[in-house]
Amino acid sequence: MLQQTQVSRVLPAYATFLRRFPTLSVLSRAALGDVLRAWSGLGYNRRARDLHRIARLHPRSLPETRDGLDALPGVGAYTAGAVSCFSRGESVAFADTNIRRVLGRVLLGRIATEREAVALDEHLVPRRRADRWHHALMDLGATVCLARTPRCDVCPIAEGCRSRGRVVRAAPRRQAAFATSDRRVRGRIVALLADRGEMTIGELVRATDDPRARALAGVLTREGIVERVGDLMRLPS
Repeated sequence: MLQQTQVSRVLPAYATFLRRFPTLSVLSRAALGDVLRAWSGLGYNRRARDLHRIARLHPRSLPETRDGLDALPGVGAYTAGAVSCFSRGESVAFADTNIRRVLGRVLLGRIATEREAVALDEHLVPRRRADRWHHALMDLGATVCLARTPRCDVCPIAEGCRSRGRVVRAAPRRQAAFATSDRRVRGRIVALLADRGEMTIGELVRATDDPRARALAGVLTREGIVERVGDLMRLPS
């Protein structure tokens, strides 16, 4: 839930989701449509679909190895490493945005790429208490080594930092504005079906006020996030 979603939005949704689906077994027996309704408001509905698939593949427990986690639907190297580290204390390297910024600024004098940050982390991560190491890097990036206005005056590792006293930002990544993106229309389609139950393609186009809804409804159907029964679209039962 926290991937590309603000903590303030995740906290209440997380608690609500766990009350509804407290175990993998309960989640595996639920209809995907019910899971998507519980996920409503978080965006990136493929994450809910993948979580549901994971529960159906492993209703008793998750894989115990990083490679096993990495092989799960929708789980990549970063998530597998973070889960292995924080849940089992394994000494594995991974890098989020904050870790990239902290290690890159301190050691390279610039924001590190993901590959560079993972290589640096692999060299530095302690064999014991790797979870504390990664929590420290993340917290430092979130509260002190800020993207726009780094607080070098209170940074505990400023003395050896190659970027001390200057802002070194990552190159901006071009991303379509959410208001005009396919992602907004996709999310609107799922929200409409969650609220109204069933709708025709024409009704979806009119309700979203966007002609892309016709094609995107087809994409969502192929992805398994919605299903088509005759002329009607609905969330999977």
